[in-house]
Amino acid sequence: MAMLSLDELKTLTENPQNPCVSIYLPMQKAGPEIRQNPIRFKNLIRAAEERLDAIGISHQEAMEWLSSAHQLDKSDFWEHQDRGLAIFISKAVFRYYRLPVEFPELVIVTNRFHLKPLLPLFTNDEQFYILALSQKDVRLLEGTRYSVKEIELENVPKSMDEALQYDETAQEGQFRISTSRGGTANSAVQAGTFHGQGSPDRDDIKQDLLQFFHAIDAGLHEKLRRKTAPLVLAGVEYLFPIYQEANTYQHLVEEGITGNPENLKPEELHDQALQIVEPLFQKHQHETIERYQELAGADTGKASRDLKEIVPAAFFQRVDSLLVAGGQQYWGRFDPDTMKVELHQEPEPDDEDLLDFCAIHTLLNGGAVYVVEPEKVPAEASAAAIFRY
Repeated sequence: MAMLSLDELKTLTENPQNPCVSIYLPMQKAGPEIRQNPIRFKNLIRAAEERLDAIGISHQEAMEWLSSAHQLDKSDFWEHQDRGLAIFISKAVFRYYRLPVEFPELVIVTNRFHLKPLLPLFTNDEQFYILALSQKDVRLLEGTRYSVKEIELENVPKSMDEALQYDETAQEGQFRISTSRGGTANSAVQAGTFHGQGSPDRDDIKQDLLQFFHAIDAGLHEKLRRKTAPLVLAGVEYLFPIYQEANTYQHLVEEGITGNPENLKPEELHDQALQIVEPLFQKHQHETIERYQELAGADTGKASRDLKEIVPAAFFQRVDSLLVAGGQQYWGRFDPDTMKVELHQEPEPDDEDLLDFCAIHTLLNGGAVYVVEPEKVPAEASAAAIFRY
């Protein structure tokens, strides 16, 4: 099984050999419902065979075509599933992905792979970070709406003890904390001041924590350079204002996850952080809709809901942002040589879903894609685009 990435998405886009079979199905991960997984799978494979037969592929050839998928149908395969399964089959390609998205059942056979259901996994605006802080442990996690993973930290102290630079000449029970010279943006280290270990002075403890957090912030500076994703703190509440004082990352979220994060699994931190950043993601989407409406209302030529304009613009890297209706298909054909776009009410031979076409090319060309509920696309359209020029 390949790991889904933008490079994989590009491979699926650039290597079609007609016909291309795309299969999506929801998966049950546990409980008695898991028995539904192979049943759904068999039903959708059978549907794919019927679609191939409808375009003139013999039953024997269709069986050979789908043989790689049939070989997946084993007990050990069904024991290791996520929320959704996506399968792509052509003469040149066989890929399947276990994914944290619950797809509706779908089978599409056209001259290209149908990839739009995957796009929520690649929406850059839905990335965020979690910094789990305690005096004994420091963790940085990278999350999306559907996943979370811990990031290995370099040049970042993992605990208060690790941040303490002991001086052999200091008296017993004393330590030296190092901090960045000239502020947290500089990773060069200079000696800090001495404090008695276990000092009851609250000001000394705060100063120790502040310098500890300066060291963390300095290490994160390189890791998060040029990033714009929100950063959520997790820790005991009294640590938040101290870390905020040391922080130089511009996208630190004011609200945090309170409590000792040492006892929380990554998935538990992810669920709580997602509730905090979700309004921010919705804000970006709303701002894109407002920007589209402003440009469309001013008749600037930089916004359109006409697929005959959006399709070639997406192909030729002109689309900056795209709002596209999820769960819909709009069939037709596009000829890059003539720039001609044909739209059809029902799929015809050699047609493809042009909403899928626009979304994939916009994403691969560096644009932002929002797959939204149909009613959220402006002007009751299937797609709305903001152009770069």
